[in-house]
Amino acid sequence: MGFEQPYLNSQIDNKALTLISAPRTKYSVHAGQLIDLLPSCNSLSLKRQQSQKMVIFGAIFLLMTLLIFYSSNSGNDISPLYSPFRASTPHHAIKVTDLKKWAGKEGYVAVYGNKNMTLHCHHCALVTSSSHVLGSGAGPEIDRTQCVIRMNDAPTTGFERDVGNRTTLRVVAHSSVFRVVRQPTEFLNHTDHKANSAVIFWGPPTKIGREAKGTLYRLIQRVSMTYSNLSSFTITPSKMHKFDTLFQKETGRDRAKSQSWLSTGWFTMVIAIEMCDNINVYGMVPPSHCGKKPQPKKMPYHYYKPRGPEECVTYLQNEKGRKGPHHRFITEKQVFAHWAKQYNITFTHPTW
Repeated sequence: MGFEQPYLNSQIDNKALTLISAPRTKYSVHAGQLIDLLPSCNSLSLKRQQSQKMVIFGAIFLLMTLLIFYSSNSGNDISPLYSPFRASTPHHAIKVTDLKKWAGKEGYVAVYGNKNMTLHCHHCALVTSSSHVLGSGAGPEIDRTQCVIRMNDAPTTGFERDVGNRTTLRVVAHSSVFRVVRQPTEFLNHTDHKANSAVIFWGPPTKIGREAKGTLYRLIQRVSMTYSNLSSFTITPSKMHKFDTLFQKETGRDRAKSQSWLSTGWFTMVIAIEMCDNINVYGMVPPSHCGKKPQPKKMPYHYYKPRGPEECVTYLQNEKGRKGPHHRFITEKQVFAHWAKQYNITFTHPTW
């Protein structure tokens, strides 16, 4: 079409010019005959416009097809799915914080008595609350480890085959204090025959700080007096600030300004690095887990709450959340992966 149409137009234009300029003879054409040529011209002009429209439509269609194809291929890349809140930059990677010297054990205050946080273990099992531990059969292996670390209100009763029974250290968030205190036999009366048992409570100084003397602190104090087999500690305000600073150094984001809540996992991992020479983490998924193709099997967020929130939904909603405080689980896991190379940390069930 592109070559034929100008040629036809040229033929018609020449014919019209001949008819107009030719001398009038008896064989000359009438004006009506010239007018008869105009519909042919208009018809060809219309066809040319239609052809141009078809070309434009085709170009738009091709562009849209390419965009759709590109988007579908991009879906195979896991990073756009949940892009981490803020990954460490090379600048931050250069300024590595030595967590072994980061704060020591002076940042823990005994709730009752004059005890000091002196726990130190060569081998530690950090048992997460993830449902990935179910079916692992790792209980005996965990119980054979020198020190066992657990979080919040994660129970052992009924789950011994997969998570073991011993607890050397339990790290408890201020939001989980009531759940822990309601079941003292499960969480506070278990003694570890291999090491002195301890519990560390963390939270805003206004809630659990000694100076605040609020409801939570008084409750923690009564618990510490009742269960003297446990060494109970709270984290000092200055060390809480250091946890915030550490998050900023590792991620490039100010915790408060970015409306991020540090998770119990963040506190527990740092404490474990301080007190353990080697750490085996059970149940923690890698940072890329929820972006895999095909999508991973749906799993509960906690192994002891089968009808609770779904794991990846919880991770992704918190990671992307911008309004109101959110945990940045995936970003934290990226930092843990970086720390694993420095502090003899291994991940199992799943292994990564």
